[in-house]
Amino acid sequence: MPSRFPDFRVLVPHPLPVGGLVRLKDAFDAVTLWDAPDKGAALRAAASSVRGIASTGAQVVDGAFLDQFPKLEIVANFGVGYDHIDLAAARARGMVVTNTPGVLVEEVADAALGLLLGAVRQLPQADAFVRRGDWLTRGFPLSASLRGRTLGVLGLGDIGRAIARRAEAFGLKILYHNRSRRDDVAYGYADSPLALAQACDILVVAAPGGPQTHHIVDAAVLEALGPQGVLVNIARGSLVDTAALIAALQQGKILTAALDVFETEPDVPEALRALPQVFLAPHVGSGSVATREAMAGLVVDNLTSWASGAGAVTPLT
Repeated sequence: MPSRFPDFRVLVPHPLPVGGLVRLKDAFDAVTLWDAPDKGAALRAAASSVRGIASTGAQVVDGAFLDQFPKLEIVANFGVGYDHIDLAAARARGMVVTNTPGVLVEEVADAALGLLLGAVRQLPQADAFVRRGDWLTRGFPLSASLRGRTLGVLGLGDIGRAIARRAEAFGLKILYHNRSRRDDVAYGYADSPLALAQACDILVVAAPGGPQTHHIVDAAVLEALGPQGVLVNIARGSLVDTAALIAALQQGKILTAALDVFETEPDVPEALRALPQVFLAPHVGSGSVATREAMAGLVVDNLTSWASGAGAVTPLT
């Protein structure tokens, strides 16, 4: 069967979930770069005719990368975060950039609460305790609790609000910091990350990545959380000063951390991996089959809508 848009060549630098990839190949002249025997040669051969790119966070999309594609019209990003894309450079070249909002909100919020519960109640450690056979000789140590705590959400966008709704069901008091105060929520507002940390003992990081939020969680913020403090990061690793976090954990300035994202992922510092009280996950916040397929589907929807002349479905403004 011929492609719906045979003259619209789409570059796919890295793999997408199977369902989305099948749809993309059915609709376009798709160049799947990751499985080319010579990736450099394949890229050079396709570059002059590429009109769309299905991007993932594995590919830095800056001005130098974009300049390889004289006919490029759209970069459809697989994910909500787009800090790997130079948005200004794309716009300066007349290109549209899209992302995948909405379809992963609930999944990531579920993961955030799972990380929080796991870290506070030490559930990964309890699992390891049973598997090692330690329960045969002694009881598992008592854990900390969620009771009586205040949860601060750093970044009250769609995901942050979904986390807050879930946290309310656990009886937690909710505060937040955002770039601006929201008039559609009743949660208490803190005017800075430091003020938020001073007022809560659980800090959930859900803000976007990028230069403006780089190391927004620094040594002062971590110390403000206090010795019973809990840090959960499901946003971007760049928001947390890793060295400061390791020091805070080693020195007992906070109780524990649950991290799904890291500054240099997948290379997680040995000092962080060595801390027994920390819950580490390999960037799986949206990592269910259903959600990743929905994300890939929205990537394809953006490309097909653009190619048909109807404009992008979820353009970044």
